[in-house]
Amino acid sequence: MDENHPKNIDSRPKRRRDKDNPYEIFTTGIETDCPRYYIRFKDGSHIVHCFEISKELFDLLDSFELVDLSFLNEWDRHLEQSVQTEASIEARSICHQETVEETVFRHIESEMLHKAIANLPEVQRRRLLLYFFGNMTYQEIAKLEGCKHPAVMKSVKAAIDTLKKYFLE
Repeated sequence: MDENHPKNIDSRPKRRRDKDNPYEIFTTGIETDCPRYYIRFKDGSHIVHCFEISKELFDLLDSFELVDLSFLNEWDRHLEQSVQTEASIEARSICHQETVEETVFRHIESEMLHKAIANLPEVQRRRLLLYFFGNMTYQEIAKLEGCKHPAVMKSVKAAIDTLKKYFLE
């Protein structure tokens, strides 16, 4: 290009646009003292219109294009590119189906836990159930039973230790 020829090229890189974006913005005389800003679009009758716009409106539309491009890029990165099968959808589901073996094992463990809790002394059993299944704090249990909270802590810890011994045997 000739050095004396004014550069009327838009210095912004060519961007891909969303298919629903109806307009194109561009500048002329970008390296002159008086650059001009334009918007070009097709109306409903497919007639192309081109209007000069202000720098502020150009900057606003330019920033909108950048946000739109960012959204398009994120969509492409997170769009599922593989074929989904029933097995892959099941593997990604939130609630996995339990196998029969897992269900039976869970029920056996639950029965063992209930038997072990039933064999605890009355005070330990009551405090353990209130703490873990009643969602009460040590202070709330102590207030309910009319004792100090260290006594409740000691009872719950002793109950847990007894249950650990029961399951490790």
